[in-house]
Amino acid sequence: MCNNRENINILVVEDDSDINNLLCKILTKEGYNVRQAYSGSEGKMCLEHYDFHLVLLDLMLPGVTGEELIEKIRAFKTMPIIVISAKAMQNTKIEVLRLGADDFIAKPFDPQEVLARIEAQLRRYMVFSKNINKNKILKYKNLVFDKELLQATVKGITLNLTAIELSILEVFISYPSKVFTKANLFKAVWKTEFLGDDNTVNVHVSNLRSKVAKLDKENEYIHTVWGIGYKLSGD
Repeated sequence: MCNNRENINILVVEDDSDINNLLCKILTKEGYNVRQAYSGSEGKMCLEHYDFHLVLLDLMLPGVTGEELIEKIRAFKTMPIIVISAKAMQNTKIEVLRLGADDFIAKPFDPQEVLARIEAQLRRYMVFSKNINKNKILKYKNLVFDKELLQATVKGITLNLTAIELSILEVFISYPSKVFTKANLFKAVWKTEFLGDDNTVNVHVSNLRSKVAKLDKENEYIHTVWGIGYKLSGD
């Protein structure tokens, strides 16, 4: 069972108003927030303007078909998609699952089965989302790097970094035990090959090290590995 269902947003895309209203009634009774769409085009518009934790989707829709909508969702969203359709042939099920749907329920459906499958998909999605969010915040000593906001703080104070310095710091803090050569950093940050005599990397790393040190004089953050390159300093 999912906790805090009032915080779970579900989109129902179904052109049959009776079925759409039935699904909405079932889900609302269980405490979910439900938004209804009666065509693929309306469903697409909802997805562009609102955030959802799960989509219930018919296939035979006016405007944008269910199959097309799955492809559009998967181009930029990771939430579970459950198809509910009368097109219950085996090849149809296989096709929509390969397109990106997470589950398939044939019509006519059992409301309790729909609820159980929704709960199962949401459990997996919430664990997945939690792990993704964890990976967005990287920490090392008193340094915190937010990959989503592209912002770094030391002891809670925001570092005033250039875009290049932020990129270098992200590389270091993403792989704290790895030693990076100048060539590694050049390729990771500038997306091009290192020519060998360029002092650019040294200058940017030096500036980054200086800015971090001003906010935390007690700890070393960027260590020079002589003859090789740089890494986050070990304890």
